[in-house]
Amino acid sequence: MEKIEDGMDLPYEQAALELESIVNLLESGDLTLEESIKMFERGVTLVRLCNKRLDDIEKRITILVEGKDGIIEKDFRPEG
Repeated sequence: MEKIEDGMDLPYEQAALELESIVNLLESGDLTLEESIKMFERGVTLVRLCNKRLDDIEKRITILVEGKDGIIEKDFRPEG
């Protein structure tokens, strides 16, 4: 699994759960301004990671092409 930005190496599910937690914290209004900014920055990083993971999955799916002999699966190597 490739690393995004600050060395994160999280699976999609874990990143999405952490992002949900951050959203809940930000919506609660219980954080200081500085804490809110740090949480927002972390959230942006997690959104980018989730989007990258989803893009890679989408690319893998589109590699499955229907040929004259049915579905042919080709190897996918993510860039980066």
